[in-house]
Amino acid sequence: MKPWILIETAQTPGHGAELCLYQRDQEFAIQADNLELMNSRNFASEQALATLACKKLTDPSEARVLIGGLGMGYTLKSALDELGETAEVLVMELVPDVVRWNQGLLAHLAGNPLDDERVTVQVGDVAQMIKRSRGSFSAILLDVDNGPSALTSMDNHWLYSIAGLETAYAALKPNGILGIWSSDRDAGFAKRLSQVGFDVDEVPVRELGKKGGHHIVWIAERI
Repeated sequence: MKPWILIETAQTPGHGAELCLYQRDQEFAIQADNLELMNSRNFASEQALATLACKKLTDPSEARVLIGGLGMGYTLKSALDELGETAEVLVMELVPDVVRWNQGLLAHLAGNPLDDERVTVQVGDVAQMIKRSRGSFSAILLDVDNGPSALTSMDNHWLYSIAGLETAYAALKPNGILGIWSSDRDAGFAKRLSQVGFDVDEVPVRELGKKGGHHIVWIAERI
């Protein structure tokens, strides 16, 4: 098997982890401090995050969706596939280089979703957008860091705390959907979602080549 080739590196803000973009033939991977965060062969759970959340929207044609974390664009593309022509999708990505990679080298992987007229992408912290929004979004999809067990930046822990979840609840419209991706199960996090007032479904999604289990998608409805 051919070895991975390091293409580029990027530093996460606040002295967080270094992101490394690798390529092997037509396969790409992004690692953080030698731990793989995403791979262009394994993206079923990223797709499921958007598909499951957007299918629960009462009016997908007029939806306003916030996505935290661009990744390789698979969550964004799956959201666009479920939404109508007049929907709006705002993507917040903390690392500028990740946006640049998705505009260039990685753009073809998910079918160039950043070119869709419904999409606006901003470099910045999705937590700050959630904090200054109230009743604004039909859905919020978070594929940030490694899920509730934040890896690349300790600041991401706030998103998954009671305070962060309460703020996300307030940023949603009535019956809005909060979707969250995680690398693994987290009973404490599921309990926090319910404590805040969400009606919660936990969905395991098996990834190609993932040894020992599944990734987890939580679909939480504001009630």
